[in-house]
Amino acid sequence: MIEKINSLKAEIAQLTASNAADVEALRIKYLSKKGEVSLLFNDFRALAPEEKRALGAPLNELKDFATNKITELKESLENVESDADALDMTRTASPIKLGTRHPLSVVRNEIVGIFSRLGFTIAEGPEIEDDWHVFSSLNFAADHPARDMQDTFFIRRTPDVLLRTHTSSVQSRVMEKNQPPIRIICPGRVYRNEAISARAHCFFHQVEALYVDKNVSFADLKQTLLYFAQEMFGPETKIRLRPSYFPFTEPSAEMDISCNLCGGKGCSFCKHTGWVEILGCGMVDPNVLDACGIDSKVYSGFALGMGVERITNLKYQVKDLRMFSENDTRFLEEFTAAH
Repeated sequence: MIEKINSLKAEIAQLTASNAADVEALRIKYLSKKGEVSLLFNDFRALAPEEKRALGAPLNELKDFATNKITELKESLENVESDADALDMTRTASPIKLGTRHPLSVVRNEIVGIFSRLGFTIAEGPEIEDDWHVFSSLNFAADHPARDMQDTFFIRRTPDVLLRTHTSSVQSRVMEKNQPPIRIICPGRVYRNEAISARAHCFFHQVEALYVDKNVSFADLKQTLLYFAQEMFGPETKIRLRPSYFPFTEPSAEMDISCNLCGGKGCSFCKHTGWVEILGCGMVDPNVLDACGIDSKVYSGFALGMGVERITNLKYQVKDLRMFSENDTRFLEEFTAAH
């Protein structure tokens, strides 16, 4: 019997398997009730006590060796199958290029980061809005031109449901639900019924800021604007404020910065004036505060808003607004190094 044990051990040592079915067949052949190792145990029971003492240990070693070999074959096949599952056979053989952030996202994040350092927090609202939050609560008169179909995309006229034309609607929602102090920044997409061209689009992106508290003054607004301009465009940047009109602020102003291309000397980009307009701003009209449930006799505030596309144009000199939404990979690849 010892020769049979040694022979089976040598045979088992050479076993191989290419799949799970092969492993199962080997297990049945050697370790099942009618397998070759099990048959040796049947013969072992008929031996004399002296022979049992001599063959017991080798026979048990054979069984353990066969069990370990079958387990080893099974585990090796499982590892191979696991590696194969992890490999995507449909993947292209060419290296996959890494993507990059969209230039509008890069600039929007930079704007938000600057205002975050001043204590402003992000507030968001729905793009499909109602008349109250887009117009009425912001002191727009009933016959204001912005309410006309030429400027606003109305989804339903009665009651008025529309695509927001500015992110100021987020400000009115926040003021309705919160009492001062309020210090928020509102980034988002807005829509206006305009002809699409190199200088205009029917949708674009805005970032607006609102600060409401006791004793907020125009000087606070001016200092905030100067800090933003110098953080965004460089420490040598100068600003100027020109009187303007917005229904929701009084007094209102438009802000220009010294042209970052010519340093204020005058070039074709700034139309040889040395200044470039970037945003509108002003002190929140008391009517807006009262409409939103804030006592205008106690609190005051300022608001400002800018187009992200406008700021992006100033930073990267993108002359055609349509490039931002056409998904031309050649254009987007130019911003691979942007953060």
